[in-house]
Amino acid sequence: MSRKAASAYPPPRLIFWEVTVGCNLACLHCRAEAHPVRSPLEFTLEECYKFIHSIADWGDPVLVLTGGEPLYRPDIFDIISCACDAGLAVALASNGTMIDQSAARKIAKAGVQRVAISLDGSTAEVHDAFRGMEGSFNLALQGFEHLKRRGVSVQINSTIAQHNVDRLEELFALAEELEADALHAFLLVPVGCGIQIAEEHQLTPRKYEEVLQWLAQRAQDSPVPFRATCAPHYYRILKQRGELPMPHRGNPRPGSQALHTITKGCLAGSGVCFVSHQGDIQPCGYLPLAAGNVRETPLPKIWRTSELFASLRDPEQLHGKCAQCEYVTCCSGCRARAYYHSGDYLGEEPFCVYQPRSAS
Repeated sequence: MSRKAASAYPPPRLIFWEVTVGCNLACLHCRAEAHPVRSPLEFTLEECYKFIHSIADWGDPVLVLTGGEPLYRPDIFDIISCACDAGLAVALASNGTMIDQSAARKIAKAGVQRVAISLDGSTAEVHDAFRGMEGSFNLALQGFEHLKRRGVSVQINSTIAQHNVDRLEELFALAEELEADALHAFLLVPVGCGIQIAEEHQLTPRKYEEVLQWLAQRAQDSPVPFRATCAPHYYRILKQRGELPMPHRGNPRPGSQALHTITKGCLAGSGVCFVSHQGDIQPCGYLPLAAGNVRETPLPKIWRTSELFASLRDPEQLHGKCAQCEYVTCCSGCRARAYYHSGDYLGEEPFCVYQPRSAS
């Protein structure tokens, strides 16, 4: 991608902001390697306000507050109110265990558009073992109900791995029973604590494909809107099933980002970016390569000028079978999995079993 094209690239649709690494849980898969004590490197409240206004002056992305556990910050409602007052659409990603009636009331009053609560199993036995705290499942369900009673839109986020892969039907049933506004399935990425447990908990590439095929079929019958996340070849499967329009090969035109977001699997550095608790700007939360730091350089400038982001926006720079694949523009492979597999973030997706026609 040329420097001129990069400078014209539209702002991200989603900005994930790790407001803290502090957390009350000890999840097996944690990307953030969360801690029971907050980091002294986290943004001060004044830095948070400054960052929020820099985003609001730039574009209108959805700002997803994540962690750790965002509610671990005692000033989180000040942060939320500032972002909402600045005109940003704010979402909150929470484990749900700290959302009591008071927190739900404050979340609703502040104007949060959606809360994503993590439920990594349909029973306490499965969820609690994965989340590392007995009782976390019931607390998450209580948090879910507190929010619903306040009229807040709530979705379920669920990490899919060996612990629950054979109980996915139960997960859909739970989402329907709770009348969730969406169900997002995250296919485990071997990062953070997951590096140590990857072999034990990760699906095999063949099982991964079977699960995505099943999810594509099951989603057709679900009254709860479904999305597969960290599973870019799910979009290749949708295309094969005739359920997804094939985007134009190459970089999306400025102004076409909404379509790009809908039809492309991996959005790292193109449709989304991630801001760490200490200000590093990454393509996504699972790819630990920094394009810059907002304490030194404004995010809009990093987004426009980063060579890292430019390479991720150009499918012609991919390597291996991803470079040969006819579905590259609606998939692109998971750049984080490629990085952890080979050290090459532009390498081929190691959990994809599909063989491109041109490579046959």
